[in-house]
Amino acid sequence: MENLGYEILHGASLILLFMFIVLFSKMVNDFLTPYKVDDELTHKDNVALSTSIGGYFCATTIIYIGALLGPSQGILMDLLFVGGYTIFGIILLNISRFINDKLILYKFSNVKEIIEDRNVGTGAVQFGSYIASGMIVAGAIHGEGGGVHTALAFFALGQMALIAFAWIYNRITPFDIHEEIEKDNVAAGIAFGGTLVAVGIILMKGASGNFISWKYNLSFFGMDVVLVFILLPVVRIFFDKVIIPRAALNHEIQFDRNLGAGFLEMIMAISFSAILFFSMS
Repeated sequence: MENLGYEILHGASLILLFMFIVLFSKMVNDFLTPYKVDDELTHKDNVALSTSIGGYFCATTIIYIGALLGPSQGILMDLLFVGGYTIFGIILLNISRFINDKLILYKFSNVKEIIEDRNVGTGAVQFGSYIASGMIVAGAIHGEGGGVHTALAFFALGQMALIAFAWIYNRITPFDIHEEIEKDNVAAGIAFGGTLVAVGIILMKGASGNFISWKYNLSFFGMDVVLVFILLPVVRIFFDKVIIPRAALNHEIQFDRNLGAGFLEMIMAISFSAILFFSMS
């Protein structure tokens, strides 16, 4: 009974901590945005922003879980450790937001597309970018043997890899991602955003784990980055030629703006990354 009481108290304290973390993440986001989030979500029913914000809160949850996983050190120490690293992770997440806005969808103003044009395709890319960055942060803060400096290093490396893959993705598609998304092509935004989530899964794997040495952990991370850059484009080609052989994926997304094709590309990319994550553990 004593152990049961401790487990209930421990679980309740972590749930209350998560509620505080969600409130903190919202306050940070509200402070850093040049528009009134609540007004856009309720009075203006801005679906593009709600899609983006949904990704932000998913990323917050992922970061919290990344800090939470690991051996318990007692209620007080768990609250301090999990809370401290999650707040640190949320700060990194908001830094990644500005980095990705400037370097992933860099040909237009993300704020204009989300707020003025209510572009759901842009919201979908931001959704994927938030979750991918949240996974990178979760991986960077998870594990033992490191510290703030190692978390910052692998966060920076993960963000660079995410940006590099976004550039590669734009190169392997026969259309310009920015141009299609700016033309309100939601299917293109969903496919691209889902692929960013898939990349984030693998980068989380590369950044997580106990810190052994710079040589060991960087080699491990580098191997996962190479796998992402090689295998995810191959999966896209496989999906195009095998899963929907009677139609061209690029045509469905670019010209028909087929939301189903966008969702299928997203699901296939995420599914493959999940299998790769667990098969390479």
